[in-house]
Amino acid sequence: MTDILSPLPGTFYQRPAPEEPPYQTKGAKVAVGDTIGLVEVMKTFIPVTAETEGVFEGYEAEDASPVTAGAVLAKLG
Repeated sequence: MTDILSPLPGTFYQRPAPEEPPYQTKGAKVAVGDTIGLVEVMKTFIPVTAETEGVFEGYEAEDASPVTAGAVLAKLG
């Protein structure tokens, strides 16, 4: 299992907008470079992308929750 970590502290979002579906769903195939979520820092949104391919196991961080640098955001199997 591979952890996807937050690159910096901020607020983590699982979806591009509140009315949109999450970037990933459990069981989805994920390729290198696929967007997993966003981290917002001072009104700037930084995409969090997969560095390896795998099957999306789920989010570890809640949507719109504060995260620290290095926090586990999601897992790939």
